Amino acid sequence: MIQSETLELLEWHRLCQHLSTFAATKLGAIVARALPIPSTLEESKELLAQTKEVYQLESRLTPGLSFEGIQDIGDSLERAELQGILSGEELLAIATTLAGARNLRRLIDNQEDVPILTELVAELRTYPELEQEIHRCIDERAQVTDRASQKLGEIREDLRRLRSQITQKLQNIIQVKSNALQELIITQRGDRYVLPVKAPQKDAIPGIVHDTSTSGATLYIEPNSIVQMGNQLRQAVKREQVEEEAIRRNLTTQVAEVKTDLEKLLAIVTTLDLATAKARYSFWLGANPPRFINPQEQEIITLRQLRHPLLIWQQQHEQGHPVIPVDLLISPHIKVVTITGPNTGGKTVTLKTLGLAALMAKVGLFVPAREPVEIPWFSQILADIGDEQSLQQSLSTFSGHIRRISRILNALGIQEAGEQGAGCRGEDFSPITNHQSPVTSHQSLVLLDEVGAGTDPVEGSALAIALLKYLADHAQLTIATTHFGELKALKYDDVRFENASVEFNEATLSPTYRLLWGIPGRSNALTIALRLGLKPEVIEAAKSQVGETTDEVNQVIAGLEAQRRSQETKAAEAQKILKQAEKLYKEVSQRAAALQEREKDLRASQEIAVQKAIQEAKGEIAQVIRRLQQGKPTAQDAQKATKALSDISEKYQPAPAPKPKPGFMPKIGDRIRIPKLGQTAEVITAPDADGELSVRFGIMKMTVKLQDVESLDGQKPEPIVKPKPAPTVTPSPTPTVAIRTSKNTVDLRGKRVADAEYILDKAISEAVGQIWIIHGHGTGKLKQGVHAFLQQHPRVSHYEPAEQADGGTGVTIAHVD
Repeated sequence: MIQSETLELLEWHRLCQHLSTFAATKLGAIVARALPIPSTLEESKELLAQTKEVYQLESRLTPGLSFEGIQDIGDSLERAELQGILSGEELLAIATTLAGARNLRRLIDNQEDVPILTELVAELRTYPELEQEIHRCIDERAQVTDRASQKLGEIREDLRRLRSQITQKLQNIIQVKSNALQELIITQRGDRYVLPVKAPQKDAIPGIVHDTSTSGATLYIEPNSIVQMGNQLRQAVKREQVEEEAIRRNLTTQVAEVKTDLEKLLAIVTTLDLATAKARYSFWLGANPPRFINPQEQEIITLRQLRHPLLIWQQQHEQGHPVIPVDLLISPHIKVVTITGPNTGGKTVTLKTLGLAALMAKVGLFVPAREPVEIPWFSQILADIGDEQSLQQSLSTFSGHIRRISRILNALGIQEAGEQGAGCRGEDFSPITNHQSPVTSHQSLVLLDEVGAGTDPVEGSALAIALLKYLADHAQLTIATTHFGELKALKYDDVRFENASVEFNEATLSPTYRLLWGIPGRSNALTIALRLGLKPEVIEAAKSQVGETTDEVNQVIAGLEAQRRSQETKAAEAQKILKQAEKLYKEVSQRAAALQEREKDLRASQEIAVQKAIQEAKGEIAQVIRRLQQGKPTAQDAQKATKALSDISEKYQPAPAPKPKPGFMPKIGDRIRIPKLGQTAEVITAPDADGELSVRFGIMKMTVKLQDVESLDGQKPEPIVKPKPAPTVTPSPTPTVAIRTSKNTVDLRGKRVADAEYILDKAISEAVGQIWIIHGHGTGKLKQGVHAFLQQHPRVSHYEPAEQADGGTGVTIAHVD
């Protein structure tokens, strides 16, 4: 009884009504309005797992789970079992329900991460053959079809023929006796075809009068010529009805044979619909899935930003006030929390919010609180909230509270007796099934509003203290609201007690509905009375009656509240500074990343510029070499080429990095580096008095100055000190530059054209200036292929046969840009 009273006090039926609006089927809405509350932790966990999986499906499927076609066929199944004949509408509803259930199963089977739902629909039997048979025999208008049986088809063919004959005869009569008719139409009275005949002209059309108009001016006559056909039509209609009934009886028998499976199908589909409604309602609430904690493992009850679900509904649908959330963080050793504070401050709403949250978690609903949501599984939720004054039962407010609290204590005693019996008499304890487990001790949540109120304050306070101490021993958690100051001191005598209060704004004389933990509420009656205009001398007299001790306690509590507000303000400021720091860190990180990206882009552009400069330098060097190759090179030409190469080197060579101090003198045979040309060379003559020496790289010889060379490890040569100014020395002529080398000669003899093109393309990509291509004479195909390839190559400016001394027409010289 107390369980149902608690549900009524918490307005659980209203929450169930809200939940039912999210159901997709009639059965789902019915079950949601009378939502059963599980009796075991395992059952609650399974319901919660169902809700989670449907929530996941709904979040990634569009438009989510569909229950289209599923109807409440329970009554039809009962009538089928009792051998009643189902109507076409009932049979059609069964067929659409089978189709809807099969679509549901197919959709869930195609998902990979919903094991609970997959296991649930695995037991669905949808009987597609029965569905097909119903659709074969019953059309969309719930009428039996002609194809349902051959006999029915023949009967309906006779009906159509008879109706056609009757209509034809009546049309003939209308044409002949039109003057005797009130209207030139064919109508029906009952199942007989008649004509509207004028009363004075009734003898003009002999027949049976089946009806008369209200005025008596019109008689509805069935002409004698069609009476026999009318009788035949009536008999055919009767045969049709008998055959239709036989077809529906046959289908009903087939339904009755699988009644058990169809009832199970209804139960599974309803379970799915209920889980879907819970998921959709939870999403609408902005709720999060709870985790059931074990207080024995020292886990804390965590309900941050907890909101009352009925107030959320009121805000959304009835333009109610914004919902102010509360924070409930209760350590595992706390058994009793006493909430104090002024009336209308939100104490009762806090009790109801916690009670509804515990119930929602039990039935598999998400809880409207911020993640993580961690709450124990309570075997019983017992409440005494509100005024139970009854004139009929001669009960005062105090008596009503005591009666209900007695029922709460009795419920706790019955639970404990059951637990002890289960532990002492194992043979009398019923075996645990799939969704049953023995209830552990002290798993009840007790919610008491204004405990001890309604009687003498001294006795009421003593009774409240004794009651809360009893509940600390026999319930897992008790939340009680009170105005008794003595209850505030329990925290300091027993570690199982905790204080909380609802905040009151003295400036506006109104509550803020915030819950403050660790601080008891203080009396605000005198303060409110003073601000409302009560004479100060009356207030002072009241204070003297209260006593200095009470006033000091209130001042201490006020100091604690001020200190808490100060700490909250500082915490908010620290949080604001932390957010600003995080924002600045993010901005700095983004700027650093942007700078790194910019540096990367600059390096890439510099690399591109360097490569471009190298290519331009190579092109200019190639031009110098081509000029040397044209005609007979002379010493003067070689000197001009050397100067041109020096100019190119100075133009494109980057500024040299600092080098080690001089201390190197090249000797004949040494390998040296010429930085301006980017080449290594061999010394063939030692430096002379002017600091010039001859070097050779490849087949080319040239004279360079001592200061333009360095050792391979980067050492600069020692400068030559001239003892006396020497007369001008005529430079020795620079030797001619050799043109053809092994590196710029490609031998393609004996190659196929395709292979020759690959070798030639590679040689051209690496060449600067001219390359000699030896292809020979042979059949001439290789030569033709080489020339065709050179003609279309973008880097080859032109080509020509070599000099006779270099191979003549068996060798082609290609000029590469």
